[in-house]
Amino acid sequence: MTKEQNNSQAPEALLLLGTHCAHCPAMLNSLAELVKQGVLSKLEAINLEQRPEVAQQLGVRSVPWVRIGPFELTGQRSLAELRQWAQKSASADGIRGYIEAMLAEGEMDRVLAMLARDAGVMVRVIELLEDGNARINVRLGIGVIMEEYEGQPLLQEYIPQLGRLTQHTDPRVRGDACHYLALSHSRDARIFIAPLLNDENADVREVAGESLLALDD
Repeated sequence: MTKEQNNSQAPEALLLLGTHCAHCPAMLNSLAELVKQGVLSKLEAINLEQRPEVAQQLGVRSVPWVRIGPFELTGQRSLAELRQWAQKSASADGIRGYIEAMLAEGEMDRVLAMLARDAGVMVRVIELLEDGNARINVRLGIGVIMEEYEGQPLLQEYIPQLGRLTQHTDPRVRGDACHYLALSHSRDARIFIAPLLNDENADVREVAGESLLALDD
C-alpha cells in the first residue's frame, strides 16, 4: 500500500452533479480515482435533478459542485487540482491558500460559509492580511469579511492578533489593521491604535485618528 492509502486523515468528498452536465462525468471519474488511490476516504455523489432540495440546502446554483473536506469548489477541475485540494485540506497552509484563492476569484460567499462552519478560520484570514504584497482582490475581500463581523465577538477575539499587525513594516498593513481594530467596537483596541497617531506614515496617522473617533462614538 502507498503512503496515501495509509493516510487516515484523507478527507471525504461530496459531489453534486446533473444528468445533462457536460463536465460532471469527468469530475465524477476524477474523484472516484482519488478514492481508489486513498487520497479521498469517501465520495458521495448526488444528482440534483433527482434531489433538488440538496441544492437549496447548500445554496448551490450550478454544477459540478464539490466539497472536499472544508473546501467548496465549482466548475470543472482537473484531477491534479482536486488532488492538490484534498492533500491540503487538513493543513493550515492549505486552508490559507484556499481562502486566498477564493478571495482572488471573488468567491466571497465560500469564505464566509467556511467561517460560519468554523470560526477558527479567522486566524488564517488575518495571516493573509500580513502579506503587504497580496493581490488587491484578496485585500478587498479581507475587508468585506471584517465588515461582515463588525462589532461581533469573533472579531473582538482577534484584537491581539490585529494589534500585532499595527507594528508591521508595511504601512498598508498597519493602516488596515488599525481600521479593522476599530470595527471591533471594543475599547480594548485603543491601546494598539493610539501609538499610530505618531506613525511615520501620514495615511496611517489619518486612519488612526478616524479609528479612535469611531471607537469613541
